[in-house]
This record gives sequence, structure tokens and C-alpha cells, in this order.
Amino acid sequence: MLAGTADRGIVLCSGVGASVAANKLPGIRAAVCHDHYSARQGVEHDDMNVLCLGTRVVGVELAVDLVTAFAGARFTGEERHVRRLGKVRNLESRALRGQEGYARDD
Repeated sequence: MLAGTADRGIVLCSGVGASVAANKLPGIRAAVCHDHYSARQGVEHDDMNVLCLGTRVVGVELAVDLVTAFAGARFTGEERHVRRLGKVRNLESRALRGQEGYARDD
């Protein structure tokens, strides 16, 4: 994704840590999902581009449902969702530039 070779990704992990780490990368909007609604709505409303699945929490059948929901969803482009995404991108941009209020660990 960072290299521009993919639009979305799926991370399998044992818990929440992978989503925390993934969200530190520019342009990544990752979330742990355990239900169909969140996997779909995360894309539709928040343009989530990485689905994180906890392998100790999600069984095979649910994982298939979550991946299907995630892969089939599209960002709505509704004004309120575009505004929300803009706010997220602004936070990310400010953090990357090291602006006041955002600590950098160089």
C-alpha cells in the first residue's frame, strides 16, 4: 500500500497491536473488526483501508464474512464522510511535519 501496489490490506494478528502499529504508517487507516457492520461501515464512512483480524478472537466463518464485507464495501464520498476523512488526513499531515502538539521520536 505504501508503495502504491495495493489499495487495501488485511492483517492477521493475535490482537490489537497490529492495528496500532499499522496506523502509525502514513495513509493507513486500520481497524480491528469483529462484526460485519464494522468491517463494512469502516470502509463506507471512514475509508478504512486495512482490516485487522485477531486470529485468537475471530473464527474462520466470521473471518470470511468480515473479509467479504470489507472487500465489497466502497467509501461513500458523502460530504460528512469526506469532511471526516479530511480531518484525519490533516492530523496525519501535522504529525508527519512535527507540528506543535505532536511529539516526534527521531
